[in-house]
Parts: sequence; structure tokens; C-alpha cells
Amino acid sequence: MISAVDLSSLWLSLWLALVVTAILLVVGTPIAWWLARTPSRWKGPVGAVVALPLVLPPTVLGFYLLVLMGPNGPVGKLTQALGLDLLPFTFPGLVVASVLYSLPFVVQPIQNAFEAMGERPLEVAASLRATPWDAFFTVALPLARPGFLTASILGFAHTLGEFGVVLMIGGNIPDRTRVASVQIYDHVEAMEYGQAHWLAGVMVGFSFLVLLVLYTRRRRQGWSV
Repeated sequence: MISAVDLSSLWLSLWLALVVTAILLVVGTPIAWWLARTPSRWKGPVGAVVALPLVLPPTVLGFYLLVLMGPNGPVGKLTQALGLDLLPFTFPGLVVASVLYSLPFVVQPIQNAFEAMGERPLEVAASLRATPWDAFFTVALPLARPGFLTASILGFAHTLGEFGVVLMIGGNIPDRTRVASVQIYDHVEAMEYGQAHWLAGVMVGFSFLVLLVLYTRRRRQGWSV
């Protein structure tokens, strides 16, 4: 059966995924809009940086984040100068690492939705004297809604399943940084396969339901993003 420690790791994973998804939607939307609309020569390099976590081993990303946020890194020195705690082995550190690691899973669906929208709706809005801000909030965002839903589900599910990055940055502190994936690893190391099966089964079932909702809605509504 699932123990109290397992439940704690599950709740921490869910909370982390919710916080990271909310942040990614706020941060990723302007990035996706810029990538979808800009003619700048920097579009390629910026897009490559955003997509880098798709091909970069999570331990590599975790290592460099650990260096940056450690006591001798630039981010670590900044947080210490501001009188704040160091980010490694804390929940805020997990949030920062997860935001960077899941960024492409949110930016790319929203960017695809903006690109699929085309120029015509914005041109019509401009002809009706809508300001760029009005056109963005009343035209672009509603038309890109399927992309936002896809991005939310993928960002949430991907954050929920992280292991390498969260282990490198968060370590294994009960009730603070020990998420479900790390708890499963602990069970396997201790040869507690029965408990590992229970917790892994919950994760598989939940992840399947999340993706089932996504693909069912895409099929019913004919989404192309």
C-alpha cells in the first residue's frame, strides 16, 4: 500500500507541477509570441535555446544549474547578497530548475498555435482600430486557446515525471524536495519493490489520464497543435 511518505511525495510532485505550469504559461507566452511573429535573425538561436532541454541530458542541465545557484555561482552570490537562502536543495530551487527543463513543452505548442492563426485576424482587428494589446488579448489569445491547453497539459505532465534535474537540484529531503520520482528511486534502492510498484502505478495511471484527456479533446475538436 501507499505509505504516508509516498503520499507526501505525491502531493509535493503535484504542487510542483501546478506552480511550474502556472509560471511557464506566464513566462512562455511572450516568448512564444515573439518566436511566432518576429523576423529577427535571433529567432533561430533563441528557439534553439528554448528547445535545448529536449535533447540535453537532465543531469547536464542540473549540474550547470547547481553550479550557477551554488554559493560560488553568480545566482548564488546574488541570492546571498540579497539576504536570501541558496536555491539548491530547496523547493524554490526545484521550481527554477523545472521551469527551465519544461520550457519547450509549453512554448512550442503556444508558438504553433500563434503561427497557425495567421495574419488575417490581427489585420482585421487593426482595421477596426484595435490596439496591439487589444488584438492580442481579444483575438490572438482566444484563437490560440487549444495551444494553451496542450501546453498546460504537457508542461504539467512533464514536470510531474522529472527525475534527473530534481534529484540534482533538490536532493532527497523529505517533505521539502523528495518528489514521487525520487521516492520511487529510493524504494528500488532499498529493494522495496512492492511499494515502488504502488507508487509507480499511481504515476502511470495519472499520467495516462492526463494524456488521454489531451488526445481525446484534440480528436474531437480537430486541433492541429
